[in-house]
Amino acid sequence: MASSSYLLGRQPILNRSEELVAYELLFRSAGSPTADVTDASHATASVIINTLTGFGVEDILGKYKGFINMELELLMDDALHILPKEQVVIELLETLKVTPELVERCRFLKESGFSLALDDHEYSPLYHDLYEIVDIVKVDLMLSPPERLAEMVKQFAGYPLQLLAEKVETQEQFKQCLNLGFDLFQGYYFAKPSVLEKKKMDDSGSTLLKLMRLLGEDAEQVEIETTFRGDAGLTYKLLLLVNSVGTGVRNKIGTVRHAIAILGRQQIKRWAQLALFASSDDRGMENPLVDMAAVRAGFMENMAGRHRSLKGGHDSAEKAFMTGILSILEKVYDIPLDEVILKLDLSEDVREALVWQSGGLGNLLHMAELLEELEFDHLSTHLDEMGVTLEDVLVSQKLAFGWRKGMA
Repeated sequence: MASSSYLLGRQPILNRSEELVAYELLFRSAGSPTADVTDASHATASVIINTLTGFGVEDILGKYKGFINMELELLMDDALHILPKEQVVIELLETLKVTPELVERCRFLKESGFSLALDDHEYSPLYHDLYEIVDIVKVDLMLSPPERLAEMVKQFAGYPLQLLAEKVETQEQFKQCLNLGFDLFQGYYFAKPSVLEKKKMDDSGSTLLKLMRLLGEDAEQVEIETTFRGDAGLTYKLLLLVNSVGTGVRNKIGTVRHAIAILGRQQIKRWAQLALFASSDDRGMENPLVDMAAVRAGFMENMAGRHRSLKGGHDSAEKAFMTGILSILEKVYDIPLDEVILKLDLSEDVREALVWQSGGLGNLLHMAELLEELEFDHLSTHLDEMGVTLEDVLVSQKLAFGWRKGMA
């Protein structure tokens, strides 16, 4: 990738069951420490180019749809037709004025197979013609007062569209919009585990912690299989996860022994780690926490081989992956971090990274968090001290998105 490359962020979009159904693709320039982007059309064009060439639609979106903001200039450009229509939702920015030309263009794009959304929107009769065309209207909860939402839902009821609540930051906001009839949801309530209400770890979660420890200690296979046999539900879930991976095997994997033989303990260990977020959760791999954990851990694993003080270490990549997983896990469950560390018998460097964000692993954890928050100005200041380049970050991000795609 060229030095003028940029980074992509993805914010999950969920349905009423809190299952992942799409991402909004968020752009930040990474060509300078300040990430100064003033031309929205240029930014959107960059997202498109990066999606198609730098990352690839398959890697960044997997089976989900991607929402991309469009200014008028790009919206009217025939270059849009290089995008995969079945996976892209074109977001019409709130700055666009309703004109006969705009309405006709949107009608043409819709007939061509694109999905359309109105961004940061409040009901207005001026948009009647567009309401008949678009698929989704995004309502910004920061701009629309709570007392206005119920009336707005009624105003949209007569149109063939879905309502998406944007900037959902609390459980109360989510429940209110759910009760009002919103169809889709987006915001930090789903993307930031630290604001989620913690839950008790169930028996399956405890079994997974035990399994992770056994795999880390290279325990005998019979001991690992016995752990699975004690939890039929967990065995079923793990086999579902394993069978979702392309292995080249003609027949589905039906036993834990077969799964370990085909995939190897390392891969089973990864699935066990991620299954911690899906235990007692019917969403399974559509859980946004599984998505976040997979990308964070995968990114850290790939960066470990590039970090000045970590590269060359025989288990640095494994420790980095584990650190990424546990950094989210301890925020989700009502279990003290020290207890998690004790149960897994974690090494001192992993412990220090989790507790203090210190050392090489702590550096990578901090970098992953900055990347998730699109804080690229701060991210750039840490590259030199870790001995890594922007190119390293881009490649690692791409690999992490691709690994997550393989779990879908």
